[in-house]
Amino acid sequence: MGLRRLLVVVGVGVAAWCALAIPVRATYGARVTADEPQYLLSALSLAEDLDLDISDERAEERFRPFHEVDLPVQELPNEDGRAVSPHDPLLPVVLAVPIAIGGWVGAKVAMAVMAGGLAAALLWVAIRRFAVDQRVATVVVLAFAAASPLAMYGTQVYPELPAALAVTAALAALTGPLRRGGVVLLGVAVAALPWLSVKYTPVAAVLALLGLAAVWRRGDRRTGLALAGGLAVTGVAYLLVHQLVYGGWTVYASGDHFVGGELTVMGHDPDYLGRTRRLVGLMLDRAFGLAAWQPGWLLLVPGLALLARRRPPQWLVLVLPLAAGWATATWVALTMHGWWWPGRQLVHVLPAAVLAMAWAADRLKLVRRLAAAALVVGAATYAFLVVEGWRRDLTLVVDFEQTANPLYRAWRAVLPDYRNVTAATWVLQAAWLAVGVLFVIHLLKERQPDETGEARAGLGDRPVRGRVRVG
Repeated sequence: MGLRRLLVVVGVGVAAWCALAIPVRATYGARVTADEPQYLLSALSLAEDLDLDISDERAEERFRPFHEVDLPVQELPNEDGRAVSPHDPLLPVVLAVPIAIGGWVGAKVAMAVMAGGLAAALLWVAIRRFAVDQRVATVVVLAFAAASPLAMYGTQVYPELPAALAVTAALAALTGPLRRGGVVLLGVAVAALPWLSVKYTPVAAVLALLGLAAVWRRGDRRTGLALAGGLAVTGVAYLLVHQLVYGGWTVYASGDHFVGGELTVMGHDPDYLGRTRRLVGLMLDRAFGLAAWQPGWLLLVPGLALLARRRPPQWLVLVLPLAAGWATATWVALTMHGWWWPGRQLVHVLPAAVLAMAWAADRLKLVRRLAAAALVVGAATYAFLVVEGWRRDLTLVVDFEQTANPLYRAWRAVLPDYRNVTAATWVLQAAWLAVGVLFVIHLLKERQPDETGEARAGLGDRPVRGRVRVG
């Protein structure tokens, strides 16, 4: 199958797969919950009133079609009665037309379409920028695009998945020639991230610095200055708009529960040492860890290890944004256990993880086989949850852990519990760390591809002929 046709098939297929979760309720009293109604009301206000004031939508109870019970207040009304939701505006802007056409269902369909676009974009980047074999890239991308958390956030109304799409666009630009078109794409992607959510600013900064370093290194000072100037202008615009619309430097200034100031969004008295457990917990937690719902995410460990060992050109383009996002989720985020589907804090940088695993799978037979198994397990787990949601046996926020899926029930027993920390938590964590180290050592002892005679093509190092397959 040609690449163009493959991209269409994967994109449409993933969008349809994600759309299966649209009827599944978030809670028993609402189809969406937590921040989702806020984004929907803001999008509705933009579509009908061309502003972000949701006070009239709340007064008219426009939320009832998707939130049957009374909607908790997040926004702090101004003296004139206007109320702006404490969430950045780009997602409502994107969803304004879909919600005007199809209501909350239209908004969720738009999210599913973006999930399909993300899968197609990841596949293109893996093949064209990272020189991954087409079949391997397809298996790896589908293994994660069709499973948690990417598939789940393909219908939940949060900025996480659009942010992942922006990060993928930035990675495509950074691993390409980075000429005029690439620089524009990078600039737009980086500028978009804070407008989706201010919490993506650290990753946006890393991507911007990587781009500036790349053009500066090749001696293109004019392009570097243009990129830096453009990003500086968008940054100033961001601050000015937030002062005018939200009354502070961030959207949190308009929130009714940040009484101690905007920075209290990170906690009133953060225990940063205690939060360090999230470095592992974000992956292994039995409820909110990535691996709990898609064990294939564990392949990120050998993927990063192989990247660190081989250090191909631009390997840091994958590692640094992923590290910035993981660090933000570890030390900056208020909690990793929240009123949302697991993995939310990491979704925006998971494209870098998927591409790292695709690159590793193309070079190690064992990783390829495990990725194929992950495709089956991850998709089956997602499908099981969706069917249970259709049957009203569970919801995606309140009681998803009560799934009757026997695979998950057995799997969670060997994963640490970071909400109820006991001695067993640390024993299981130590055991998993030991297994991870031994697995990486075993993989790195395998015979690596012979690099002599390879036509080096960016990060992929794809040979023109006679490539030696590992294993």
